[in-house]
Amino acid sequence: MNPKMRTLHHTCRLSLAIACAAPAMFILQSGCSSAVKEKEAVAAVQTTPAQHSPISQIISAEAVVFPIQQATIAPKITSTILEFKVQRGDRVKKGQVLVKLENKDLDAAAKATLGDFEQADAGYVTTVEASLPQQIQKAELDAAAAKAAFDAQQTVYDSRKELFQQGALPRRDLDSAAVALAQARSVNEVAQKQLADLRRLGKEQTLKSAHGSRLSAEGHMLAAQAQLSYSEIRSPIDGVVTDRPLYVGDLATANQPILTVMNVGRLIAKSHIAQSEAALLKVGNPAELKIPALDHPLKGRVTLVSPALDPGSTTIEVWVEASKPDPALRPGMTAEVAMTAKTVKDALVVPVSAVFKNAEGADYVVLAGSDEKAHQKTVQVGIRNADLAQILSGISAGDPVITTGGYALPDGTQVKIEKPAADEKVAADKSDDKKDPADDKKDAKADKKDPKAGGATKPAQKDRE
Repeated sequence: MNPKMRTLHHTCRLSLAIACAAPAMFILQSGCSSAVKEKEAVAAVQTTPAQHSPISQIISAEAVVFPIQQATIAPKITSTILEFKVQRGDRVKKGQVLVKLENKDLDAAAKATLGDFEQADAGYVTTVEASLPQQIQKAELDAAAAKAAFDAQQTVYDSRKELFQQGALPRRDLDSAAVALAQARSVNEVAQKQLADLRRLGKEQTLKSAHGSRLSAEGHMLAAQAQLSYSEIRSPIDGVVTDRPLYVGDLATANQPILTVMNVGRLIAKSHIAQSEAALLKVGNPAELKIPALDHPLKGRVTLVSPALDPGSTTIEVWVEASKPDPALRPGMTAEVAMTAKTVKDALVVPVSAVFKNAEGADYVVLAGSDEKAHQKTVQVGIRNADLAQILSGISAGDPVITTGGYALPDGTQVKIEKPAADEKVAADKSDDKKDPADDKKDAKADKKDPKAGGATKPAQKDRE
């Protein structure tokens, strides 16, 4: 066979070999692709068993700290500030004088009205103890004298009438006696009526008149003294002075605040809760207050659940009072309150992140079955909090609930249970610690030999081509 025919024959055999190898390579690649797909169908998950544990319904909300007692003090009169008795930050007692205002004119008015009252009081005493008894006594004497005069005239008239009937007395004398008797009777009746009226009405009205004058004078005196007392501003509560915007010599205007006193011994956190959550709360529920300035929460309790909605936000105002206020807790701070609405001591619980909702809105969890497949289980959820969810029905204690990798995992998917990443990291650290240093040296030598090995493969690759 000549060289040209030999070369052509060699070329044909090479082409035929390549053509036969191509389908085999395609089949091999298809087999690898399907194997990759089968590996991708196995979902790596992490599980935790459903177990019995206490669980609490926690309602959290943002709140603002307020003192339970606070007084914004404003004067009732307009006057110049004469003296401040306290500074901002001073502790004060109820009734303690805080500010003095200029009051010379008020003091003069109080003294004048005091004099008027004393004069009216003296007049009342004089009327009750002297004037009225004297008037009654005089009326009694006049009535007695009139009665005696009437009786005497009656005797004279009777005597003259008897003599006239005997013919021993002229008619003229009898008539004179009759006229005198009539006059005496009239005087007696008037005197008796005056005495009766004085005893029945005059005494009462005279006492009322004197008492009224005394009360009027006393009212003016008390009003003047009240105005004078307004020049000394006192604290209505025990607390601390937190604000004092004015200075000595400034004009204090009536009904304009000049001091603020807060009782920081009892502090509350006010929050506004949605109606659905507030319905679960009641006075006395335990609570915690968290503020940025403290590493630990403060214990407290719910002291008020408003019976009416806030018309502006349609929420319900809830108060949480700290049991022992920390000095770091101050009025005006923002805090986070966590209120425990109810607690179940022995509940079947799973991590709240393991509970999902299906298309119909029902709750479900995903279990890792003994057949190494995922199984969706519809459950009824009770109490939820930030970490756990109570399962009322659907699964049993000890069931392996998928906690990582279960979201949107189809039912029946093959799963592979893995340890948590933290455990893997600890295991990796332990394996690194146990590694023999001699192995590291061998690896380093192998890395140094790699460039030479790479250089030796290049000619072989060239020969194959």
